Amino acid sequence: QGQLVESGGGLVQAGDSLRLSCAASRRTATNNGMGWFRQAPGKEREFVAAISWKGGSPLYADSVRGRFTISREYGKSTMVLQMNSLKPEDTAVYYCAQARSSMGSSAPSAYAYWGQGTQVTVSS
Repeated sequence: QGQLVESGGGLVQAGDSLRLSCAASRRTATNNGMGWFRQAPGKEREFVAAISWKGGSPLYADSVRGRFTISREYGKSTMVLQMNSLKPEDTAVYYCAQARSSMGSSAPSAYAYWGQGTQVTVSS
């Protein structure tokens, strides 16, 4: 099975930036779409951003569009989520996921593998 490992979470103040990374093991295909989801305490997991296997066709949730940027180098198994202008409502555990197909998706069911998550806490 594939393995995904997130890193880069932490505690920041509102308005600050964070950069999350997701590294996939060699067993994980590099020709699959990837995405980020998050889950806040007491809430369901929600879509954040996704990207295709070539690093194109980015998708964003309305709540993060214009503040977050997802990126990935073509042929690489590492994905980055640059988060700017963070807000307290961005506080959550952020999960990296690998899609079943070559494209990213906002639907959790489109993803086959998930990381363990990294905590992001934004104080006001």
